[in-house]
Amino acid sequence: MLLTVLISSLGGVSQAVGDDGLIDDRSSGTFRASIGSEWRLVSDQVMGGHSSGQMRIDRLKGRECLRMLGDVSTEDNGGFLQIALDLAAGKRIDASEFDGVLLQVAGNGERYNLHLRTSDLSLPWQSYRAGFVAKAEWSEIRIPFADLEAYRSGRAFRPQRLTRIGLVAIGREFHADFCVAGVRFYRAE
Repeated sequence: MLLTVLISSLGGVSQAVGDDGLIDDRSSGTFRASIGSEWRLVSDQVMGGHSSGQMRIDRLKGRECLRMLGDVSTEDNGGFLQIALDLAAGKRIDASEFDGVLLQVAGNGERYNLHLRTSDLSLPWQSYRAGFVAKAEWSEIRIPFADLEAYRSGRAFRPQRLTRIGLVAIGREFHADFCVAGVRFYRAE
């Protein structure tokens, strides 16, 4: 497999990513993503909220996946569950050769969010966001970088400064049940 080494503007190698843009194909059978870092579950309990959930390795309709289950509560200014992946171990990834993020997902028909963070953001609630529906059947969802909306930031999204990806159940009371079998950057054809 041909690898492209992406260089950050600070002069260090931030991450080797395949030309196919692979972030995670769930082939590890663990919480470790294809790029080497580990997924983790984050909830609003870090700020006093009451949402609760779990993240687990699962198999749904013949596909290995990472599953997030739980209940989102807006009590005490809460309202989110998230599975998050640091992309470059404290550095950043330059994804400017790509046009967006492709997700392979299935779920309970609810609306979820993709949240991307860049090194331009300093506050934990800031992100670049887009919504998607996780239908009962497996589907591929393409989220163009151009469709991302800045949340609590006036800075434009710069794909050459990516640091983290989050898949989030957010903003209202509901039961979250969603699986991801693949995450990658994609190029428009």
